[in-house]
Amino acid sequence: MSLEVPNSNYKKINLFWQNQIQKNKNRETILIIDDSPTNIEVLSSTLTNAGYKVLTEVNGLSGIDKVKRNPPDLILLDIMMPQLDGFETCRLLQADPSTKDIPIIFITSLSDVEEKIKGLYLGAVDYITKPFQPEEVLARVKLHLKMRRLNIELDEQKQQLEKKVQERTIELSQALEQLQKTQLQLVQNEKASSLGQIVAGIAHEVNNPIGLISTNLYHANNYVKELINLINLYQKKFPQPGSEIEEKIEGMDLTHILDDLPKLISSMKLGIDKIYGIMQSLQNFSKADGERKKCVDIHEGLETTLMILQHRFQARAKRPVIEVIKQYGNLPKVECYPGLLNQVFMNLLVNAIDSLDESIFTGDNKPHSSPQICISTSIDKEQVIICITNNSRKKIELNPEQVFQPFFSTKPQDKINRLGLAISYQIITENHGGILQFVSSPEGTKFLIQIPSGTCS
Repeated sequence: MSLEVPNSNYKKINLFWQNQIQKNKNRETILIIDDSPTNIEVLSSTLTNAGYKVLTEVNGLSGIDKVKRNPPDLILLDIMMPQLDGFETCRLLQADPSTKDIPIIFITSLSDVEEKIKGLYLGAVDYITKPFQPEEVLARVKLHLKMRRLNIELDEQKQQLEKKVQERTIELSQALEQLQKTQLQLVQNEKASSLGQIVAGIAHEVNNPIGLISTNLYHANNYVKELINLINLYQKKFPQPGSEIEEKIEGMDLTHILDDLPKLISSMKLGIDKIYGIMQSLQNFSKADGERKKCVDIHEGLETTLMILQHRFQARAKRPVIEVIKQYGNLPKVECYPGLLNQVFMNLLVNAIDSLDESIFTGDNKPHSSPQICISTSIDKEQVIICITNNSRKKIELNPEQVFQPFFSTKPQDKINRLGLAISYQIITENHGGILQFVSSPEGTKFLIQIPSGTCS
């Protein structure tokens, strides 16, 4: 005959043992290290009856081993033991980072003040003198376990606070970075808008007289040709016009005038065309980009920027002319924001020119004989590479990433727009998804741009 237990009883029994297991898990553990069986029996009985889990060892060596295998919440440690006394056991436990936070209470018959001081100096939290009263031991154990719990809670709260501070610091850093980026974007947009308005106004004012002069030059050229033909015909029909006219012709050097006047008209026409080209370049340079990228010839943007900066390459009092070396590769049209990219070219070339101006003299105090700026372009798979280098003798001892931080510059504060390099970095990395690198060496400085070529056909 089998005995069946109702299912509800199974649940009650299971719940009972789960509660017991949980209670055992939550019970605080105390390790007694003492070579006296009597002391171990009394202490173990007192602490077990008080609800603590008790472990015992009879010498310091085995006690240290047990602490490392099964760390207790508190240790009751005798001093006078064979092999390894309590003082040395305490010192070894306190020297180990994994056990140094476990509180140790000495229990010993040594009552000298010096012995107590030595024990406390080694790291013990309390000192109980034999013969002891179980009630006293229990009271001190409860006190130090409570202090341990409070220290653990305090440490956890400290860690949580440090984590929150760290998280908040990261949030603030990200917010500051975003604010700086926003400021850069606003400055960039304002500059582009202002430049576009200024250039548009100048272009309107300049194009009107340019058109007037160009139109009049066309007619003047025709009139001059007609007059020259008339004079040549007159000289042919009347080779002897008289002494007064001959003296006048000889005095004004009519032959030279007839030969040079068409050249003057042609030179003026070239000058007007150049002015018109400059104005067109300025308008193209400052033209605002739309929301979408455009397929453009990178070399046209470089040439436009070089033309605008042409006056900066000319010789100065203490610096010869800057030679611009172009090493253009065979590039396809690149999908980009041409206006923004032109700003990058402008900022990097201005930085290169300023670096050469600042390093006018070499180490032996001789003028820089051949300042150069080299612009090279190439394509590697789907990446367009643009390299702008100069042979400045001034090495910049800085972390390359620091160069692109907002408000940083490689030039004196009163000479530059301090946002130029930071804006350039943002344009390349964020607007174009590319890379902008800076390298400084005794031979000069180099800016390396890498941007995706896009999907231009």
